[in-house]
Amino acid sequence: MSAANTATAPAATAPPLWEQYKAQLESYREAKVNYDLDRVHEYTAETGWRLDDYHTELPAEAPGPPVPGGSFEAAKQVLLNYSFPPPDLITGIFVPDQPLAERVMLLRAQFLFFKFWFGVRVGGVTDEQQDAPDGPEQVWGYNYRTLEGHFEKGQITFTIHKNLKTGQVRFQVKAYSQPDRIRNIFYRIGFKLFGRSLQRKFARESMKRMRLLVDEALRKGADK
Repeated sequence: MSAANTATAPAATAPPLWEQYKAQLESYREAKVNYDLDRVHEYTAETGWRLDDYHTELPAEAPGPPVPGGSFEAAKQVLLNYSFPPPDLITGIFVPDQPLAERVMLLRAQFLFFKFWFGVRVGGVTDEQQDAPDGPEQVWGYNYRTLEGHFEKGQITFTIHKNLKTGQVRFQVKAYSQPDRIRNIFYRIGFKLFGRSLQRKFARESMKRMRLLVDEALRKGADK
């Protein structure tokens, strides 16, 4: 028997997620934001909107601009890849070589035995120096906005901050949101019961995972 007959055929490699869900991504490309961007100044707790602001400290750097291979750059890469959300709760699917400012993302949300699909679009990218109470900060990040068909309406902003005077680095998540109309009564009841707790879990677990991924990147960099 020849070697060709005895060799094990290589396992088929599954295409990346963005290729598997290319049709769904394309369907959101022309979708509209599901709330009024001209009325953002009205979106307050008094008018029924949920306002969130979470942050976590990351390993500090030397004062001054972000250090090559340091905490700020590591966190920036994690944020760019959207790898900080807890994978058992949220997976972001997007075309990797699409410019960040034009990114459309398909979110796969999982809870218990349910699986939901939502579309979001990046609405702005931040890469600048900002004044802060503790001194100037270098800030990098982006926001995304909910699209038609999402169970919520609103915007969430993810940013990495480095204080140029102290070297402190942090990851921040800020959002405004409100439940949108959910036609399916079963989903509507479930979202009313669990939606807010899942929002908070997403934030808490994202903070924790960002710290872990940054620590891992810094360890790998130190081992090179």
